[in-house]
Amino acid sequence: MLSGPEPQRTLLEVKLLLELKSYKGNILFVRGTLLNLAKITKPANFKVINYLLSEELEEVINQSKVILARSGYSTIMDLAVLGKKAFFIPTPGQFEQEYLANILNQKLIAPFVTQEEFTIEHLKRLDEFSGFQLQKITFKLDFFKLFEGK
Repeated sequence: MLSGPEPQRTLLEVKLLLELKSYKGNILFVRGTLLNLAKITKPANFKVINYLLSEELEEVINQSKVILARSGYSTIMDLAVLGKKAFFIPTPGQFEQEYLANILNQKLIAPFVTQEEFTIEHLKRLDEFSGFQLQKITFKLDFFKLFEGK
């Protein structure tokens, strides 16, 4: 999932196209733009879509084994709710994304690397990380205590 302000969105797109060209599985690039960008040369196992609506995006995320994405708060929350395995590439200069990616890396939930340093070899680290695990949350509301003010 590509996102972020230009020119960083495009720089990540170019980097991923270069680094993932030897990947043998299927890859879906969601470019994250409403603009009609120039067509790109891509391997046969790549599918490129400019933009997906929320429901369509949720569907393709659910069908994916691993999500490569920026480590923005809303992306992290979406992937956590869906229980997905992720690899993060923070937007350069977005210190909150670097901070969040670092925390998830330390907790062995999701690895990350800077955009500049990313290579396909970094994806081998995914096996060391748990991904976001769906957990059943049980909650019992005690109305008596709630309205009692305690």
